[in-house]
Amino acid sequence: MIIGHSGWGETLFLKEVWPEAKLLVYAEFYYRGRQADVGFDPEFSPATFDQVMIAQGRAAYLGQALLHADHAVTPTEWQASTHPPVLRKMIDVIFDGVDCDRLKPDPSARFTLPDGTVLVPGDEVLTFVNRNLEPYRGYHIFMRALPEVMAARPDARVVIVGGNEVSYGAAPKDGRSWKDICLAEVQDRIDPSRVHFLGKVPYPDFVSLMQVSRAHAYLTYPFVLSWSMLEAMAAGALVIGSRTAPVEEVIEDGRNGCLVDFFDVPGWSATLTAALAEPERFLPLRQAARETIRSRYDLRTICLPQMVALVEGLRPPEEAQS
Repeated sequence: MIIGHSGWGETLFLKEVWPEAKLLVYAEFYYRGRQADVGFDPEFSPATFDQVMIAQGRAAYLGQALLHADHAVTPTEWQASTHPPVLRKMIDVIFDGVDCDRLKPDPSARFTLPDGTVLVPGDEVLTFVNRNLEPYRGYHIFMRALPEVMAARPDARVVIVGGNEVSYGAAPKDGRSWKDICLAEVQDRIDPSRVHFLGKVPYPDFVSLMQVSRAHAYLTYPFVLSWSMLEAMAAGALVIGSRTAPVEEVIEDGRNGCLVDFFDVPGWSATLTAALAEPERFLPLRQAARETIRSRYDLRTICLPQMVALVEGLRPPEEAQS
């Protein structure tokens, strides 16, 4: 058996080399010219003719990879729905899994900032985490919401994790990073001593940061859902997420988190401010968030058994019996 990610054509020729092997592909996302990421944010991702054609071109090898495979798996229902119906039939939805034994609330957690400040659970900490700081993950919206939040909450600390590269979408045309462009837009209206850019951090530090976070902002275009959002929920953080389809699959507004329209900057400011100001009011949502992850996305009890069953089910009958 071969299991591989088909996102950039990695699995296309494996059946030619090992024709008898069963091939299971990770069908993470099927690019579309419309109704997904392309054109969602006209400021940075306009649906120009070129962009629509590029998205369609990217989809060509994804379809071919699935046609060559025996079966496929994808992490979320929405990501599965991006595939054409004829291909959707061969895809199982199994999330990668969240280690809920490791990612859990910890009243003894500590996180040390570069300036030496030690953050603990109960502190007024607002967090934002992504692999890289860029529009696809709503970094520009978050930064535009910060001035009002910081003015209303003068003791709040803002901790931002993410690199300066580009994971998705296009790089800025002027050679600067998205981090610097969006920071320059608001820097004269925020207190820089309370905004901490950490770059990329070791995973144990990320876990500790989620355990001390009072409010965690997560935004995304209609695109691949970040593991970090579910991990934050498992750690007991209050996630304020964008009202976009990938997020809505996991977060129900007012039950296990909060949702704000992606482009509603005043709405983001107001919701983040309320989350920082009234932690006790949002405690039931934090508890429900962890229960959501534990009951639907836990690695050991949910996702890994599902994956093992899928793999075992693809084995030839005589091999499975042996």
